[in-house]
Amino acid sequence: MPHLKLIHYREDCIGCNACIESSPANWKINERDGKADLVGGKETKKGVFLKEISPIELEENKRAERDCPARIIKVVEG
Repeated sequence: MPHLKLIHYREDCIGCNACIESSPANWKINERDGKADLVGGKETKKGVFLKEISPIELEENKRAERDCPARIIKVVEG
């Protein structure tokens, strides 16, 4: 089974809420700056967060990736 990862380039987030609408268990809006946070994500380098997800979460996060107007969410398989 391939590993599934979410990558979030947070610094470019515009806080539109599309990711939360697609996958509320994985995303939340940060009350301090209005940008989305990847719930459980680990910062791999400044402003870039990574989280492994389960196959059950794949479709909803593909939708978040597709619907994000800033194009800052990537779903990586493999």
